[in-house]
Amino acid sequence: MLAAYIQPIGGASGDMLLGALLDLGLPLDALQRELAKLGLAGYSLSASQETRREMRGTCLKVALADATRHSPRALLAMVEGSGLYQGVKERAGKVLRALWEAESRVHGQGMDALELEELGSIDTLIDVAGFAIGLEHLGVKQVFAAPLVLGESAPPRRPGGYPNPAPATLELIAMSGAPVAADQPTFQGAGELTTPTGAAIITTLAQFQRPAMSVRSVGIGLGARDPAGFPNAVRVWLGEIPEPAQGLETVAAPRQGGVALLETNVDDATGMLLGYVQERLFDLGALDVWHAPIQMKKNRPGVILSALVPARLEAAAVELILRETTTLGVRTRSVERYVARRENVTLKSSLGDISVKLKWVGESVVAAAPEFEDCRRVALERGLSFQDVYQRATEEARRQFLG
Repeated sequence: MLAAYIQPIGGASGDMLLGALLDLGLPLDALQRELAKLGLAGYSLSASQETRREMRGTCLKVALADATRHSPRALLAMVEGSGLYQGVKERAGKVLRALWEAESRVHGQGMDALELEELGSIDTLIDVAGFAIGLEHLGVKQVFAAPLVLGESAPPRRPGGYPNPAPATLELIAMSGAPVAADQPTFQGAGELTTPTGAAIITTLAQFQRPAMSVRSVGIGLGARDPAGFPNAVRVWLGEIPEPAQGLETVAAPRQGGVALLETNVDDATGMLLGYVQERLFDLGALDVWHAPIQMKKNRPGVILSALVPARLEAAAVELILRETTTLGVRTRSVERYVARRENVTLKSSLGDISVKLKWVGESVVAAAPEFEDCRRVALERGLSFQDVYQRATEEARRQFLG
């Protein structure tokens, strides 16, 4: 199976990622022919061979003659209504929806009411759709990535500007649990290195691990900057990885690594303490925390405290468990998991707007679950029981989203 591994050496933006695919062999004229299916006008593409700190690569430039801003829904509609291949539409659509959700959270606005500023021009659509077109043209089936390189945390450089990392970039990282490279003195004063578009492409399409692969070729995409201390470049490795085991193709969900399972046995913890530790672990960033009853030595009843955490949080989670419980040790092992794609949407129910979480398996929505807080709010506002509101919202969501 052909796979791509993204290595953000000096950051990642949409045009840098697309430039790396051009460097891997995606013909510029083929890219332009496919982009023409979006029905866009008012832009031109050019690609040149340049160097950044002695690294040769491809620098893609998107020149815009039309500065019109588009809503997220309009950008998504351009993709869905185009003549692009279905696989391209699906990948580009996922990225645009992630951007849409992240910006909605940052601005505190509903997804339908949101108007994009920085990300509303057509160059965002060109980068996102272009990267999906490149993956399709090169035959890439799976995408992997190294931790994101954000650069130095810094306040806004101009009045009304945003800090680095950009709020949307951080929101995308939080939504996906993506790993981030540590600060380096080299990046001091470098400004934004990973843009929201670059973060959306990588966090949505890639698994954060480097698989065993036979590397076939390497493409380098260059940014517009040329700082003295490092190359403003992203590398994309193209190579073969083993086919998944029979029956484990991505019929259920993509397989993810980079997760640690922590466990410890305790026989002298109250329910109050266990609940507190569980809350602290979730606040830290744990993916899941649970307790199971066990029988310990001297016939004492006890519990196993288990926590599933991103590998980057393992040390912090172990320290928290050791500090907050009486245990003397914590077991740990690396695990992999299959995670169904989830999407938050707004249900226009007979009781009002209620947020609903959709669960996807393959290309189908198989479950729709109303959010507790919204159902609670509606129940209190309307003087109804929580169960009545939840059941009615569930039934309407299933009719609307499951067909």
